[in-house]
Amino acid sequence: MRAVDIIQKKRNGGVLTKDELSFLIEGYSKGEIPDYQLSAWAMAVYFRGMNAEETAHLTMAMAGSGDQVDLSPIHGIKVDKHSTGGVGDKTSLIIGPLVASCGVPVAKMSGRGLGHTGGTIDKMEAMEGFRTELTRDEFIAQVNDIGLAIIGQSGNMTPADKKLYALRDVTATVESIPLIASSVMSKKIAAGADAIVLDVKTGSGAFMKTLEDSEKLAQAMVEIGTEVGRKTAALISDMDQPLGYAIGNALEVQEAIDTLHGRGPEDLTALCIALSSHMVVLGGEASSLEEAEALLRAKLESGAALAKFKAFVEAQGGNPAVADDPMLLPQAPFVLEVKSTQDGYVQAIQAEELGLAAMLLGAGRATKESVIDFAVGVTMKRKVGDKVNEGDTLALLHVREENAATSEVAERVRTAYTFSSEPVKPSPLLLSVVTENGVKRF
Repeated sequence: MRAVDIIQKKRNGGVLTKDELSFLIEGYSKGEIPDYQLSAWAMAVYFRGMNAEETAHLTMAMAGSGDQVDLSPIHGIKVDKHSTGGVGDKTSLIIGPLVASCGVPVAKMSGRGLGHTGGTIDKMEAMEGFRTELTRDEFIAQVNDIGLAIIGQSGNMTPADKKLYALRDVTATVESIPLIASSVMSKKIAAGADAIVLDVKTGSGAFMKTLEDSEKLAQAMVEIGTEVGRKTAALISDMDQPLGYAIGNALEVQEAIDTLHGRGPEDLTALCIALSSHMVVLGGEASSLEEAEALLRAKLESGAALAKFKAFVEAQGGNPAVADDPMLLPQAPFVLEVKSTQDGYVQAIQAEELGLAAMLLGAGRATKESVIDFAVGVTMKRKVGDKVNEGDTLALLHVREENAATSEVAERVRTAYTFSSEPVKPSPLLLSVVTENGVKRF
């Protein structure tokens, strides 16, 4: 078997076999197939695409290129959740305890943030003492004990995906739906879950900017999951404005805690309930989404989900008192107001701009080596549809010091808002659901 023949076959629109894809990925992982041949193959896939079976074979080849987690010692159906990334997305901190409180085990591996999207691991480390690294035995024992553990990804999971992604990044082949789908799903499958619920973001603050492209990506990922025997569902959610009001690690932890107390933002709560409902159904603890939603809301109202959060934080070395005293979280020394210079209704907010603003304050990473400041970030005070008068506060900047750089960030936040003289209706948060039965728009 030769790489050049596989490249030519895909270039001509052929369907690659499991053996051909395994040969390609294994050879590339070992350094036996050079970058220039994988680049040619990736470009052929970009133009010719892949069918569901091919994409599933590629996914499994990448999942098998490194460590795979065996979750079979954990009792029950293990359900994982993945978000394609957005601004203010702190859903894992809420969904994990919420779903676990319903009896569905959540054994989750999460990543760190890079650029304008925050990482769950960074947010959890904003809680002093919180351990994001556990041994395999500790991880499994904790899930069996309290139903929930969230840790950082293993260093040797899906090394082929890491290598291929770096290559795609410099060869203009990132925006290929089969390659994106296999990249995401290879990590989820290597992490060992029995079922997977996907939150696919769409809009200005998301990787996929249009609903149509987001649905295509969701369909590809659901098809992969189904093809390899994992129950999979996806929700398409709006990211034309940040989720909730808080952007920044400690600020987002506080908003997640508020939500578990039952006083969180309406959009954040609604999305967490929707995603959790699918997880509870796939986990076998409810027979319908309606039954699951009723169960989840009862867990929120009774305080069971909050109690699960406290047990989770304590089990991983953090102080559970943080759930009742937000001052235990890192606090920025200065809070600056960003005021509106005009009257009107908020028509749109460039979510990515607010994410970049928080990153520039120190809440995110410009490079993998950047050091995170857990305390800093942005708290929005106005969202799409809100009435604003000149002089009203649009957002608060939580900063380490007041200087020219923070003034530039303030201006960046201000210009991320656009206004209308007429009332504006916000876009729906939940746009469609994708299952093995197809796409259903709300």
